[in-house]
Amino acid sequence: MNTGMGGKTALVTGASGGIGSAVTRLLAAEGADVVVHYNRGNERAEQVRAELPPTCNSMLVGADLTDEAQVESAFVEIEAQLATPSILIANAGVWPTENTPISEMSLQRWTETLNNNLTSVFLCCRAFLKSCQTASIEDPAIVMIGSTAGHFGEADHGDYAAAKSGLMGGLLQSLKNEIPRLAPRGRINAVCPGWTMTPMAEKFQANQAAMTRALQTIAMRKFASPEDIAKSVLFFASNEMSGHVTGQALFVSGGMEGRVLNSVEDLESGNAR
Repeated sequence: MNTGMGGKTALVTGASGGIGSAVTRLLAAEGADVVVHYNRGNERAEQVRAELPPTCNSMLVGADLTDEAQVESAFVEIEAQLATPSILIANAGVWPTENTPISEMSLQRWTETLNNNLTSVFLCCRAFLKSCQTASIEDPAIVMIGSTAGHFGEADHGDYAAAKSGLMGGLLQSLKNEIPRLAPRGRINAVCPGWTMTPMAEKFQANQAAMTRALQTIAMRKFASPEDIAKSVLFFASNEMSGHVTGQALFVSGGMEGRVLNSVEDLESGNAR
C-alpha cells in the first residue's frame, strides 16, 4: 500500500535512539525526507543519517528540547535548510535508571523527568504547529511516543509514569481538538510501547529474574523490537493509512497488562521468546 510519504518532511526527535532510529529509517524508506534530531553528541545521529537511502533528503539538527529558545531555533534551521516539516514524531524522552519511590524522590528529579518527557513535547508541538500554520500545511500529523507506564503506572518511576500519562491523556486529547482550528485535516495520535528491545533495554537481559517478571505480564510472551514500534508510528504518520484517525493511543505491547498473565512454567515451556 502506498503510504503517501513521498514529498513529506518528517522531524524525528531523539532519532539516534533505538526506537527513533527505527522510525527514521522506515520513514525514509517510504520516501519521506527526514530531520534527524539529537541532543547530546551527534556521532550516533550521523550514523543513523548515513544509513538512510541516497534518495532521502535529510539533515541533522541538535537541540535541548527542554529549552524554549533552542526548540524555536531548531525549527528556523530546519525550514531554512530543508523544508517546513508536515510530520512530527515526538519520540525524545528520558527514563531515569535509578529506582526511587515518590516518598524519597527529589523535586529536582521530578522536574527534570517531566521537563524531558512532557514539557519538551509541548514545546515541539507548539513550534511545529506554528510553522505548519505559517506554511499553510493543511494535513500535519503528530505522533507522540507514550508508554505502558502512562497507563499502568510504574513503581519507583512515578515521575516517568506521570509524564507519559499527561502526554497520552490530557495533552493528546486537547491537541486533537485544537489542531483542526489551525489545519483542517491535522491529526495527533500516540504510540505507546511496552517492553521494547532497544540498546538500553538490552542491558536488562542480563537480569534473568527481572526478564521473567516482565514476560509474565505480556500475553504474547515476548518483547517488541524497535521496528514493531516504528510500523505503528508510520501508520499514524501516514494520511493515506490513518487520515481519519486522531486522538488515539495505540498500545504496542504484546497484550501487556499490569498483572501476571503467565506462570514461570508457561515461560519455560518453550513458548516464550
